Amino acid sequence: MKGQYLPASTLVGLLGAWADGTGPAYWLLAERLRLLIADGRITPGSRLPSERELTESLGVSRTTVASAYRELRDRGYVISRRGSGSVTALPGRVQPSLSRHHAPTFETDGHYDFTAAAPAAIPGISAAVASAMDELPAQLATPGYHPQGLPELRAEVAAVYAERGLPTSPDQIIITAGALAATSIAIRAMTQIGDRVLTESPTHPNSVDAIRHSGCRIVATPMGPDGWDLPLLEATIRQTAPRAAWMVVDFQNPTGWLMPAADRKQLAAAFARSRTTVIVDETLYGLSLDGQEMPPPFASYHPEGVITVGSASKLFWGGLRIGWMRVPETLVAQVLDARASLDLGAPVLEQLVATQLLRERESSLPDRRLTIARQRDALAQAVSEELPSWRFRLPGGGLSLWCELPEPIGSSLVGLAERNGVLLVAGARFSPDGGLESFIRLPYTLPVDALRDGVRRLAASYAALTSGMPRARRSAAMIA
Repeated sequence: MKGQYLPASTLVGLLGAWADGTGPAYWLLAERLRLLIADGRITPGSRLPSERELTESLGVSRTTVASAYRELRDRGYVISRRGSGSVTALPGRVQPSLSRHHAPTFETDGHYDFTAAAPAAIPGISAAVASAMDELPAQLATPGYHPQGLPELRAEVAAVYAERGLPTSPDQIIITAGALAATSIAIRAMTQIGDRVLTESPTHPNSVDAIRHSGCRIVATPMGPDGWDLPLLEATIRQTAPRAAWMVVDFQNPTGWLMPAADRKQLAAAFARSRTTVIVDETLYGLSLDGQEMPPPFASYHPEGVITVGSASKLFWGGLRIGWMRVPETLVAQVLDARASLDLGAPVLEQLVATQLLRERESSLPDRRLTIARQRDALAQAVSEELPSWRFRLPGGGLSLWCELPEPIGSSLVGLAERNGVLLVAGARFSPDGGLESFIRLPYTLPVDALRDGVRRLAASYAALTSGMPRARRSAAMIA
């Protein structure tokens, strides 16, 4: 099957000042293209412009472009296919030594764990559990199965959306066992095996795995240096006609970008034209750290075509395993039917705890944000001081820094850092199609002292790995 076509005009913009360097022009062009592919800005499987088209757009000789493509073919970054032209590829995927399914535990043997962007529980969890226990006896006379969720919790979640300017009935809320479960249910309800689902790249890997396990095909669209590339997204929607899309528009994980209101409106219109159901993950919405005004919910711009996913995990505690969906009224029955083959509802006691926490959110969340903001600033300062060649953009919210390294060595760094007491996940894990070897995600969810000492150990690992390695010439910063 032919991959997504990359127009010459788009490729020229990605290449930037590719000729600023020493060496033959074909080599400089090939090296810049290789880095774009390795970093995920050009996804594997993309069809490059023909030699003639790129020659005309760059204003160079045909020999320069032909030689650059040949160099990339020899190194495994381009494959020539009859009828498809030149298609990008990766010479081989390097898996981090750390388990793909690692989850943080208390038994990390003295390691600083940077693998999970999830904070510890807020103060008051025990009190909320005690309050829930007082309410539990009233539930014991029932079978305990609530496929849509407890009415009192659905009412609290609906009220949160109403406060944000999105009128919502409790009947539109479905409670789930976490945001990942909500995503799986929504995908099962809205797609069939073989359907295309559009996602960003980089993005949350577990959610991408869940979509793939449903039998759908991922269409990954790279993030640009300033966030979402709307022209590329709109072109991809037109070319691939995805049945569904899974997006994170609030402090996107892992980049931290926040989609502006105007972009939400434009993108929602594109999805509406293609009749694509959009599943928007808002689990990080409540973690705005700089007091900024938040854009309206994405569903405000496409009320009948957006399923919104939320969770108590980042706001309160992941151990609750309580999430939810806000579903258009016309789709509630369809989503509940899909849910019935997965589970019969979330645990009752945890729902009662989440209800209590949401009732008290106005008093607890400001301290939560303040703590995380301090940790963010401490991590940013430590990285700037200990790893000055690493680049990142300070996010206005969320839970992690997305760091660009001068060299594509992320997976190698994971293994060495683990031996030096730091647990990481390489940037490649966040790419649905591979690449992103020049990136590392660093969550700021550990205590401040642990963040600083962890970065010092990470810096020592990085120095040992790159000692004697020639420094690559840096180009314009790329987020993905």
